Amino acid sequence: MNGPRTRTRDIARAAVRSELAQVAYDLIRREGFDKVTVSDLAAAAGVSRSTFLRYFGTKEDAVLGAVDAQGEQLADALRARPAAEDDWTALRRSLDVLVEPYRRDPAEALATTRLIMGTPALCARQREKQNSWRPLLVPALAERTDPPRPVTVALSVRAGAALECLNTALDHWLVSDGDLDLVGLLDEAFAALTIA
Repeated sequence: MNGPRTRTRDIARAAVRSELAQVAYDLIRREGFDKVTVSDLAAAAGVSRSTFLRYFGTKEDAVLGAVDAQGEQLADALRARPAAEDDWTALRRSLDVLVEPYRRDPAEALATTRLIMGTPALCARQREKQNSWRPLLVPALAERTDPPRPVTVALSVRAGAALECLNTALDHWLVSDGDLDLVGLLDEAFAALTIA
């Protein structure tokens, strides 16, 4: 009997977390990251400071809440790529799952990217979160073959290089004010490091 109750509680918690993240994002985008305190975020969300901190330990984590699931999404997309694809192609194609929101709503994606890249604390926290993706991607790469390959330095380098290609493409896309095609930039970055 604990199963359904636990799932309902988890769903409710995820919904509250999502709502708090949206309130935090909206307020920080309007007022500026440095001008908003955790107490401000809690007040805007209509919860106590301690309640807010139960969901997010920092302002950075509240703004970047959506990034938390991206590592798992990326690893799942990588595992789903055809086994016949080489690792580099599979890594590139799996990144489409992260690029999709940029294609779906470029204006919102540009505003979010500006906020993150223009705020040193957010930029640093996002890079830190991205670093936690590599240990998810490496086993996903290894599991793509039958039998699975051992985890090697080469797989780790490929995963890290793919993430840097993404960051480089995003940097160029941001500098262009979103005028350049992000998918094209990502393809160009991958082509510059073609790995056999």
